[in-house]
Amino acid sequence: MASPAALAAEYQITIANMGFGAPAGSLHVGDVIIWRNDDIFRHTATARDKSFDVDLPPKSERRITVRQRGVIDFYCRFHPAMVGRLDVQR
Repeated sequence: MASPAALAAEYQITIANMGFGAPAGSLHVGDVIIWRNDDIFRHTATARDKSFDVDLPPKSERRITVRQRGVIDFYCRFHPAMVGRLDVQR
């Protein structure tokens, strides 16, 4: 049986023009999200349930590993109108 790490996939969510790009349709626990800020402003990807808070200066990227299943709503702390949602299946 393959380990969860062997089955993990990577997905990129790009921030540009004051908005989050579309996340992957279906994520799984153990997958990696690469948050990439292509904007000229500093942003965050902050989970409303406080499960992650990624600080992204302009032209930077950070990685997180998905640790829980369920729907996770996120936003930018500096620009609260910027919102998105992750759907973690298992």
